[in-house]
Amino acid sequence: MNSRKNGFNMIELMAVLAVIAILSALAIPNFQGKIVRDQIAQALPLADMAKAPIAMSWALGQTFPLDNVASGLPAADKIVSNLVSAVTVHEGAIDITFGNSVNAHLKGKVLTLRPAVVEEAPTVPITWVCGSALAPNNMTIKGGSNNTSVPAEFLPLKCMAR
Repeated sequence: MNSRKNGFNMIELMAVLAVIAILSALAIPNFQGKIVRDQIAQALPLADMAKAPIAMSWALGQTFPLDNVASGLPAADKIVSNLVSAVTVHEGAIDITFGNSVNAHLKGKVLTLRPAVVEEAPTVPITWVCGSALAPNNMTIKGGSNNTSVPAEFLPLKCMAR
């Protein structure tokens, strides 16, 4: 008489645990990247307060403010949130410096938004170009330099060069 026990033996359980561990190890970096990209998306609206005075300066005189003071904004370290430690205007470009409670991959990193304009038609609204993205057709990127230091794997699609 052969008697068989129902259930799993130790080797079968260990094999299942090994498969679960491998799948978890593959999923964690993707999940962490999503968290970082979400934090960037949450931080971008803070730059909106700097966009209006820069756009007005372009519309009135086809020039860009040199810094926060010329834009009528508070000092860079006074424009903060849970994810941002400073918002700096330089020659019309906006640098968002990540800090405070942001993910460690972003702490101290910068994302630059630069204005793109139609030089022959100053009444056309400014388009903001993020990171190393290219300007839309018939538009020219103006303003300061691109100081983006956020690693490319964390940049939103609209901020990548294509």
